[in-house]
Amino acid sequence: MSGHSKWHTIKHKKGALDAKRGKIFTKLIKEITVAARTGGSGDPASNARLRKAISDAKAQNMPNDTIDRAVKKGTGELESEQYDEITYEGYGVGGVAVMVETMTDNRNRTVAEIRHLFTKNGGNMGESGSVAWMFDKKGYFVVDKTAKPEEELFEIAIEAGAEDMKDEGDVFEILSSPDNFESVQEALKAKGVPTQVAEVTMVPQNHIQLTGADAKSMLKLYEALDDHDDVQKVYANFDIDESEME
Repeated sequence: MSGHSKWHTIKHKKGALDAKRGKIFTKLIKEITVAARTGGSGDPASNARLRKAISDAKAQNMPNDTIDRAVKKGTGELESEQYDEITYEGYGVGGVAVMVETMTDNRNRTVAEIRHLFTKNGGNMGESGSVAWMFDKKGYFVVDKTAKPEEELFEIAIEAGAEDMKDEGDVFEILSSPDNFESVQEALKAKGVPTQVAEVTMVPQNHIQLTGADAKSMLKLYEALDDHDDVQKVYANFDIDESEME
């Protein structure tokens, strides 16, 4: 698991910039709309994906009326584009595995543009399934070490259905199955444990260490993909030392 929390540090810094540019709202609105459409209900109480999407939107201070409009677009009460969810896979510098989750109203445009971004930034797009096997879908939490003593935190997490907890320097990483994500999240909240990260994500089975020009190139590819309007999430299995990231 080493390196995954560092990967989230990159995403966190990127997220702060995106928030200023309004990009996070755009992605969250799409997720709420699709969650309401595909989850069979516009009621978050009976739609776990929608519940998570609304929770994420509120964490970013999205106004309630914006959330309500996005839900109504998903349920068909308001007109909306029809988004398809497509995951693209490929390789970055040094054989780094990359997965790109998109929501698009134009498949042909999106696939051409994502392929161009891979090629332009020293990577190449692969076939479906070419790298997905290198990742596991997991509930993933990052907790600061000052939040709770290790043994107590471990007990809270495992009793709620977590699979594992790792010491990663300044933080603990907790992993669960996607199905147990909510129960672990609720248990941590009930015990007053704040989380730096709480999401269902694709966790790499191993990491490729990058330095120098390769590290720079890989970050450029990651940022280019993540900046694309149709891209919701980018996952990759690179690891870069913090000194390199600076």
